[in-house]
Amino acid sequence: MRNLSDCRQEFPSLKREVNGYPVAYLDGPGGTQVPSSVIAAVSRYYETSNANIHGCFTASRETDQLIEQTREAVAVFLGASDASQISFGQNMTTLNFALARAIGRTIQPGDEVIVTDLDHDANVAPWLTLAERGAVIHHVPIREDSTLDMERFYSLLSERTKVVAVGYASNAVGTVNDVYKIRQWTREIGATLVIDAVHFAAHGLIDVEQLDPDFLLCSAYKWFGPHIGILYSSKGALDRLTTDKVRPQVNTSPEKIETGTLNHAALAGVKAAVEFIASLANNSGGSLRENIVRAMLDMYVYEHSLAGQLYRGLKEIPGVTIYGTPVGEGLRTPTVSFTMNGLTPSEIAERLGELGIYVWDGDFYAISVIKKFGLADSGGLVRIGFAPYNTEEEISRLLTAVEGMAKKNLHR
Repeated sequence: MRNLSDCRQEFPSLKREVNGYPVAYLDGPGGTQVPSSVIAAVSRYYETSNANIHGCFTASRETDQLIEQTREAVAVFLGASDASQISFGQNMTTLNFALARAIGRTIQPGDEVIVTDLDHDANVAPWLTLAERGAVIHHVPIREDSTLDMERFYSLLSERTKVVAVGYASNAVGTVNDVYKIRQWTREIGATLVIDAVHFAAHGLIDVEQLDPDFLLCSAYKWFGPHIGILYSSKGALDRLTTDKVRPQVNTSPEKIETGTLNHAALAGVKAAVEFIASLANNSGGSLRENIVRAMLDMYVYEHSLAGQLYRGLKEIPGVTIYGTPVGEGLRTPTVSFTMNGLTPSEIAERLGELGIYVWDGDFYAISVIKKFGLADSGGLVRIGFAPYNTEEEISRLLTAVEGMAKKNLHR
């Protein structure tokens, strides 16, 4: 296993201290830190090429070129064959609401839509709005082991099913869904498949050519880039829809769902973020896609070694309950969530923050997951996630701090 934490030197924010402690950013599921190359790309755009598109002068033409180059880079990152399949937006949620409005125009009363209780609400709420057009909404429940009830899922599918919206992975507990099986099911009945890959894209290799979803969404700020939402559309899927747009906007993909002026400087950062991931490959002599594949596979192994260390350590601490499938048993993301007797998740997160250890607490917009486990009234979960810049030493610090809190609770 490669120790990828050598890349820490690329992240200026990792030099920060709080209360005399070096900051440990274990908050990756909420967004990663940004390397110097991405920061430089954003700054360079403002310094040299800050102009709107389609003008008859150099800076504008450079912006046109940047947008196309960023589409190409993201297409390679996702395994898409054509840059025209990549659309950009303010964030994934905004893009998904726009997509739901467009698909909603094809919905007839009695059509059925399937969402899951494991998803972030950004891939649930947009589809609930289709009930306004007479759609019947079905929810796939969660099992006690934090996985989807796939038998129930299959039973909900029918010739009336028009849309299936599912997450690639749970941002709350790390479960990775069998999206290839779900793709097979939706293809058999002709339903549109929308995959939320926001959480998965930072940790696992995506190949949209092989998976063949109708639509897949992710966000660059989860993998070292700025806050930009990304929509992949299968060929022709977006062109068949009527989207909200101003009249002069072209009526073809990928632009037809991009309302208003894009954040060009941020797009420069997105391109740099893809290139940074590729730079993590052990041997960067291949193509951009080959380097991304190698880097993502190495990232998966390294991040899961850290998650395994954390998982084993938390299991040994009295009063701690871990949620999600066991680390090391099957495909999952390196996201570990827990509760502790006697302290709320926010109290735990606050105490860790005082020690320079940054973690998340709450429901993370995965409201049905939290309700399923009866945690809504007690503050949800403490969530910890990893990126290549994290280290074993940071996990040891975290475990020592959590163990100290647990011992204090025992002696109250």
